[in-house]
Amino acid sequence: MNKKLIFLIAICLALVVACVTDTAPIDPTSTPSSALRSTPAENEPEPEADQSEQQNEQSDQTETGLTGTKRVLVLYTNDEHGWMEGVDENLGAANLVGTWQENHDLDSYDAVIKLSGGDMWTGPAISTWFSGESMVEVLNTLDYTAAAVGNHEFDFGLEQLMKNEMSSTFPFVSANIRYKENGATPADIGILPYVIKETGGLRIGITGLTTTSTPVTTNPANVTDFEFLGYAEALNEVVPQIEAEGVDLILVPGHVCLFELRLLAPRIRDLGVDLLGGGHCNELYSDSLSGIPTLIGGSHLAAYGWAELAVSADGVELVDIGNEWTNSRAAADPAVAEVVARWQNETDGALNVQIGQLDQPLARRGLEQQALITESWLYWFPTADVALTNLGGFRADLPAGEVTQGTIINVFPFNNVIVEVDMTGQQLLRILGRRSGDLAIGGVEQSGGRWRFKHSGDELDSSETYTVLVNDFMWAGGDGYDELVEYDPNGYNTAVDWRQPVIDWINDTDGSQSLDARIQDLIQNGSRK
Repeated sequence: MNKKLIFLIAICLALVVACVTDTAPIDPTSTPSSALRSTPAENEPEPEADQSEQQNEQSDQTETGLTGTKRVLVLYTNDEHGWMEGVDENLGAANLVGTWQENHDLDSYDAVIKLSGGDMWTGPAISTWFSGESMVEVLNTLDYTAAAVGNHEFDFGLEQLMKNEMSSTFPFVSANIRYKENGATPADIGILPYVIKETGGLRIGITGLTTTSTPVTTNPANVTDFEFLGYAEALNEVVPQIEAEGVDLILVPGHVCLFELRLLAPRIRDLGVDLLGGGHCNELYSDSLSGIPTLIGGSHLAAYGWAELAVSADGVELVDIGNEWTNSRAAADPAVAEVVARWQNETDGALNVQIGQLDQPLARRGLEQQALITESWLYWFPTADVALTNLGGFRADLPAGEVTQGTIINVFPFNNVIVEVDMTGQQLLRILGRRSGDLAIGGVEQSGGRWRFKHSGDELDSSETYTVLVNDFMWAGGDGYDELVEYDPNGYNTAVDWRQPVIDWINDTDGSQSLDARIQDLIQNGSRK
């Protein structure tokens, strides 16, 4: 055979072998694996360099060198809201650890990953009074691996968020929080786009998702500098950056409701996410969505989700998945119990001062609670005409028995202040007509299809100007009340905590009436006589 022909045939065969080796097809329906992650998809653009200085820059993907099969257990909670003691006796953080030990042989796993779906602190006085610092220490003691950023992480302001992050032993992650100015993740206040954790011979990438409703579900003033990208858009940007780090597993805890996860999962099914987490709507869920194991852990540490994964060079396999309630009979972890007890002692010292006595409980968002808040504001601000506050700030029943400052904070946990807003009667009637079902209303009531003042019976006049008390969350546009700042851009921030008038009104009594009777009088007649 002609030597030139033989030479050309040999070159062609070598090129064919090289092409088969370098561009083997990837089955888009296969289970995500480290093997797949080590080879970029054909024509896929290179991921952009991460904007955070805390991430390692890598131009090429790396191999993890994983050998054998690793057993991984993911434990998942969300919407803890500071309930370290539990909503009921023996259902708190210490018993949750005991439940984990009882239900899972934790030492048998190569890695145990503990994730939070966010909203870690705002809640009872033991957490809220200390701006979440106590809850950070509890989660540190529980050895959490990472937490998604929830809307209520912003409740105490950016300075406090940064302080809490600096105190935590676990990172706060969100793929979709960005500065409006430059599109960067706000790593300067402690929020990272992702982290890589090395444990049990594995490299685990973790990013998070934050509800896009955050600008109206925390104080809007605290997040004015940020935009919240769509979930799929953010993950399509960040997950390739994680893959470029050469990871074996990608986990995405999120502060996102189940209905949103159902919409998201089909859009990221081929992205390489090995587990999704949810939160915000306090749901309990454990199943797969579009082939992605998905966990939501209820709320208040009263339950949790879990998933067992088998990780090898061939991919990631879901072995089992489920959710469990915290067992009140499980042995309380002594280290966690000690931390909780210490913070409870501090709380008691600051807040355990009795201010009243209730014979009957006040139901959450019931007329009694509504009157207690709004009419006490008008008692405190005698020149104001009407008080309005959103019902989202009413978080629990007010139990019968001793009423203390701590009790009030437990039930009304958000650190808001009262703002005086001037508006016309027409503007006020517009709000009352459109949003009265979402509001606690003081000073006026509907009678005969008309809004009238309780103390005089006079009808609201659409041409008059009234002073209306609202909370600063609403005035900044929270819960969709954008019109308030439009009606009065110069609203006066009184700096008075919205709970202080309640405490002062309860204390201001000559003892001739029970607290229960006084509250009923507020409902009927208001605080103006």
